[in-house]
Amino acid sequence: MGTTVFERNRPSESVIQNSLIHTRNSVFWRDDLPADLLPDRDSLHGHHRADLVIVGAGYTGLWTALLASERDPSARIVVIEAQRVGWAASGRNGGFCESSLTHGHENGQSRWPDEMPTLDRLGLANLDAIEASEAQYGMDFEFERTGQLAPATEPHQVEWLKEWAAEGEEGVVYLDHEATQQAVASPTYLASVWEKNTCGLVHPARMAAELARVCEERGVRIFERSHVTRIDSTRTDVTVTTANGQVTASRAALGTNVFPSLLTRNRLMTVPVYDYVLMTEPLTSDQLASIGWGDRQGIGDMANQFHYYRLTRDNRILFGGYDAIYHYGRKVKPEYEYRPQTWRTLASHFFTTFPQLEGLRFSHQWAGAIDTSTQFTAFFGTARRGRVAYAAGFTGLGVGSTRFAGEVMLDLLDGIQNERTQLEMVRKRPLPFPPEPAAAIGINATRWSLDRADHNEGKRNVLLKTLDALGLGFDS
Repeated sequence: MGTTVFERNRPSESVIQNSLIHTRNSVFWRDDLPADLLPDRDSLHGHHRADLVIVGAGYTGLWTALLASERDPSARIVVIEAQRVGWAASGRNGGFCESSLTHGHENGQSRWPDEMPTLDRLGLANLDAIEASEAQYGMDFEFERTGQLAPATEPHQVEWLKEWAAEGEEGVVYLDHEATQQAVASPTYLASVWEKNTCGLVHPARMAAELARVCEERGVRIFERSHVTRIDSTRTDVTVTTANGQVTASRAALGTNVFPSLLTRNRLMTVPVYDYVLMTEPLTSDQLASIGWGDRQGIGDMANQFHYYRLTRDNRILFGGYDAIYHYGRKVKPEYEYRPQTWRTLASHFFTTFPQLEGLRFSHQWAGAIDTSTQFTAFFGTARRGRVAYAAGFTGLGVGSTRFAGEVMLDLLDGIQNERTQLEMVRKRPLPFPPEPAAAIGINATRWSLDRADHNEGKRNVLLKTLDALGLGFDS
């Protein structure tokens, strides 16, 4: 069994320790928001009537509310959030806004090959609409259409890149070692592929905050700190209940994602997987020049246990991924967000990637839970005689695809038959995860196997090959 570059070229312990000495356990994106984008909204009290009630004020719920207000400007729309707008994954992620609706072309091609031309086209149109929404609504969430760089850090990954580029996808460019080093100077990079058109970068918390602001300007009511405990329905209405209030509406949309579903049928459909992130202090001009990165692409390497990283507007580097941690019992708990050993691992891998930045410190460290599904991408459906729509299971790729999910949920609630609702990806549900203890045994065995593959030239063992054949898996 071999080693990875991060084991062969590990920085000194003093470099790692020094980089984390003053790091705050706090989400940079939310700390970076101006006060006017963090208004303290009322919690839900009393009984309210609406045409559409939405549970969850992350991207899924907020895009659904905004799109619903466009379809019917007179509609009474209420959004109910258990914490604060953008508090969970929508305010904590890396800000990679991708066109893919299928967690990458390869995953989609293996599951819905006949639909991929349509899914690719719809995905690009969705990304274009997100980019255009800044000007359309007067928002600023720092969108940059940078594309994404996929570097090989081990020799066997170079062949994967060449095969990928040979498929002839538009905007996919293979960069050899020299061209890659000119793009981003890392001694770990052997070659890369640059997807130029299919990814933008955003400020995650600003996106959620700006969506909420525009929704309220259009008449949407948003209640915070109002945990929904149940959902009831009659032939004509749906009622959601919190500790201090209720909203009754003719329709409901659920954007609870990683949190336990209000619908029993969806309780086993996702598992929460914890992802960990570091953010550096701003780079000086000399530090930035030492790594190049003039095109500011988002970067995600080719390993199974991959890293993702990007520049912010003020030239910090966000560096996350690698560890994907599942805790027995499907629980989402604050204590799971604190994992010093993972942050130390990330710091080590950061300085292996960019040894020329030795001495740089991390200002922030945080974590969040990803709603992982067995097909690696969102699933959709309706319940309660078609009055309740849901979307969940984005598996870490929801920054862009949540807008598409909002369109799908509204189509389903409206009973619209179109190319979105006719997609097999929309019509068919993936297999659920098994209950405990089988879930924990299977997930941890899969994580071990993925790590083993990264140490064995990418070769997948019997477990991974079996999961591939069954269309099942676990990913961050």
